[in-house]
Amino acid sequence: MASNQANHHHANISTTLLLFSLLLANLDLTGAQIGVTYGMLGDNLPPPNEVVALYNQYNIHRMRLYDPNPAVLQALRGSNIQLMLGLPSNSLQSIATSQDVANAWVQNNVLNYIDSVQFRYIVVGNEVRPTDPFCPFLFPAMQNIQTAIETKCQAALECSAANRIKVTAAFGYGVMNVSYPPSQRSFREDYGFFLNPILGFLTKNQAPLLLNVYPYFAYVNNPGQIRLDYTLFTAPPGLIPDPPLSYSNLFDAMMDAAYSALERAGAGTLSVVVSETGWTTAGGGAETTVDNARIYNNNLVRHVKGGTPKRPGKPIETYIFGMFDEDQKQPELEKHWGLFSPNKQLKYPINLNH
Repeated sequence: MASNQANHHHANISTTLLLFSLLLANLDLTGAQIGVTYGMLGDNLPPPNEVVALYNQYNIHRMRLYDPNPAVLQALRGSNIQLMLGLPSNSLQSIATSQDVANAWVQNNVLNYIDSVQFRYIVVGNEVRPTDPFCPFLFPAMQNIQTAIETKCQAALECSAANRIKVTAAFGYGVMNVSYPPSQRSFREDYGFFLNPILGFLTKNQAPLLLNVYPYFAYVNNPGQIRLDYTLFTAPPGLIPDPPLSYSNLFDAMMDAAYSALERAGAGTLSVVVSETGWTTAGGGAETTVDNARIYNNNLVRHVKGGTPKRPGKPIETYIFGMFDEDQKQPELEKHWGLFSPNKQLKYPINLNH
């Protein structure tokens, strides 16, 4: 009897500790809004196990990976890093036209690792446009991946984990029309034939819309029309009026434009995850400096905790592009977005966990 009481006591302690650890994990996740993308288009990058160690060293708790690289997935085993895993656009047709192929992709790249890798999102395609030949396959590919996740998991652990994995897609900011101000924005009509079903899918599955948001490109593509301080979070309050709201930075204006577009599309309940943003340090005009990148990314990290004028107090899950400079990308501008040089040294001071 005493032995049974002791076992029961230990069981209660174990259960309490487990619940406490889960609570701590959830508290940590609500605080850690910043992830960093891990691109691999460089011939001088450190091996994946060293990259994962670097994420841990700088308390970066979220990673975006653009394709299921087995060495990276292996290196992530046992880490506390939450993963946004990409399914490349060149795989959309095969995934969309065969449930068996989708099942195999999920088995090989998700379920084979799910016991020790924390999958957060499966991102089907990246910046797919209406004119892309694989565009018609985006939505059916998302459906097949969702079905694979729901049906392929059998063990209780796998099923509970699979229920937390959200299937979504990442769009470039070209999905937005060019009307102004933010409250008047909507999605471009030529995207509607494949975007509208996706918005319904995301709403049904309570998954966020992923959007690549680059004030840098908005600034350089509109010379003389946008102030540099407005893109760097250093402009005075209320610079751009949009009654009853006003904007002091372009990031907020771009985010609220997306929220307005979602409302017009009947998907106003969706969250937006910023799946890429950042600032390049070289390869462009006078604005591509280390100092501007430092100012933008440090201010970004602090800013996303507080939401936007349209959705104040709602932290924005945000992924900085990117972890490393990638010397195999083209044009030259694309090579210099890294927070780190390939030798694992920070290019400028940044606190990634404000």
